[in-house]
Amino acid sequence: MSGVRVLVGTRKGAFVLTSDGKREKWDVSGPHFAGWEIYHLKGSAVNPDRIYASQTSGWFGQIIQRSDDGGKTWHQPGLPVGAEVAPDPSKSWSNKFAYDTSAETGKPLTTHQFYDGTQHPWEFKRVWHMEPSLRDAETVYAGIEDAALFRSTDGGQNWKELAGLRGHGTGPQWQPGAGGMCLHTVILDPSNPQRMFIAISAAGAFRTDDGGATWKPINKGLYSQYIPDPRAEVGHCVHHVAMNPARPGVLFMQKHWDVMRSDDAGDSWREVSGNLPTDFGFVIDVHAHEPETIYVVPIKSDSEHYVHEGKLRVYRSRTGGNEWEALTKGLPQKDCYVNVLRDAMAVDSLDQCGVYFGTTGGQVYASADAGDTWNAIVRDLPGVLSVEVQTL
Repeated sequence: MSGVRVLVGTRKGAFVLTSDGKREKWDVSGPHFAGWEIYHLKGSAVNPDRIYASQTSGWFGQIIQRSDDGGKTWHQPGLPVGAEVAPDPSKSWSNKFAYDTSAETGKPLTTHQFYDGTQHPWEFKRVWHMEPSLRDAETVYAGIEDAALFRSTDGGQNWKELAGLRGHGTGPQWQPGAGGMCLHTVILDPSNPQRMFIAISAAGAFRTDDGGATWKPINKGLYSQYIPDPRAEVGHCVHHVAMNPARPGVLFMQKHWDVMRSDDAGDSWREVSGNLPTDFGFVIDVHAHEPETIYVVPIKSDSEHYVHEGKLRVYRSRTGGNEWEALTKGLPQKDCYVNVLRDAMAVDSLDQCGVYFGTTGGQVYASADAGDTWNAIVRDLPGVLSVEVQTL
């Protein structure tokens, strides 16, 4: 029977949860990188033993870690397995690695700064999202703050910026959201290796159709009340975008306010918030086998980042939006004040699709029946930043 591996990034380390296809009993491994913020872990679609992790600290800087045995052991790409480099706080904010975007290759993504071809270094804060290629086990993308996209073609040893994104003419209009100007979503089109979607808070969503050389803003139909032009080409605070691989032209978005849908690969959007109790939230995902079934977790407001009415409810639409039902069985319905962050929900691809999410209160919930019932498979972790799933 197939099993699953749930990859959990938290504010104080990473955890790997494994189970068989029944998803009733779970083994917990961790914390890996204890004490470090792990913004994101993501496994390869080509090599199930390959996992990447974004390990970051405001004191020591940014490190990319890689596991080649399903999360049992980790190492920094480019260093011998088992080798460790002691963090040196005296060098974390000076003596930074530099990136020359005109060079054939970049340098290791283990710092906070690179050179963009001018005399001035361009600083970044952290890697928000790792996205391994769907076709090549050695290729992986990294979305960073402040708003840039990098690619490695050698398993994370060397990195080069896809500079066409940050060089887009609208770049001066991009502004940081409350969490920073983070490139937090990277979606690869399984039907077209040249097509990719990304989202930036607060700039909006973008698409490339030529492998990252050029980019197009895809925000038509978005309305953001608190920016100078509410229907502007860019400047929208997009929280997350999701896609079912079987329908790469259909996208779902959780915006700062509003749940949105596109049926033309992002060229236009329409609101599908429908009967949600509030349409503010961070996370959105799509059922593995039912492209019209989507999940969100509404929270109270942009100033009160906890679930509405103190009740933890996942909302599911089986109609692609507009009509929503609250999923509550097994979830706390009183005095619950947690949040679910933008990368903290995932689905597996077993025949009975499983849904998983983590909370800022340190719980990871799983549903083996597409959301009908829930169970806390682990509790009392540090606040959860990301949840990803590998079907084994």
